[in-house]
Amino acid sequence: MGSANKSSNTARQDRIAGMRRAEQARERRNRVLVITASVVVVAGLVAGGVALVRSQSDGGGSDDTAATKAKVSGKFEAGADGVNTWKGTLGRDHVTTKVTYPVDPPVGGDHNQVWMNCNGDVYTKPLNNENAVHSLEHGAVWVTYNDRAPKADVEALAAKVKKTPYSLMSPDGKQKDPIMLSAWGHQRTVTGADDPAVDAFFGKFVQGEQTPEPGAACTNGLAQ
Repeated sequence: MGSANKSSNTARQDRIAGMRRAEQARERRNRVLVITASVVVVAGLVAGGVALVRSQSDGGGSDDTAATKAKVSGKFEAGADGVNTWKGTLGRDHVTTKVTYPVDPPVGGDHNQVWMNCNGDVYTKPLNNENAVHSLEHGAVWVTYNDRAPKADVEALAAKVKKTPYSLMSPDGKQKDPIMLSAWGHQRTVTGADDPAVDAFFGKFVQGEQTPEPGAACTNGLAQ
């Protein structure tokens, strides 16, 4: 059993290391493309592009500022392993307004076209759900906590996230449990940083089979 666990952990670490190398390579390529493109279209970017991205990431860019209801139908189904799986439809349209999601933290649905950076990013302020859901679409695991989470657990989970590509972490004062883990279409509560369910959730859902857009970037998005 020990040998099998060691092999599983080694394989997972190798997979995460491979994702980090691939993400770094994509980031280098993106920097070259951005520099090249900026020489050609710098005037256009100054005139309108920057303002457009900012308005979209803030949920603006539309005369209709009212919150829209996410194209979501269905409900959670509890699994024997403690993971709640969404049974139904999760919309994937890009919107420029705030979105009302049926659960908090959300596990999918319509979202902003700008994702939150999720390359092991730890945020100290609550995130816009619309941006974080886009990160889930890219295969990220989102760790959230409220003010009832022990400080030691928050610090330990932050250290884990910082070492894991395709993950992010932020506070969420509206969630019902102290510590929650979310992926696209999946969510669970854990008792603390040393709960074995933490590693199991990361191992299964970081760029897991549930990912609608596997391999999509977790950098060059939005940061606090």
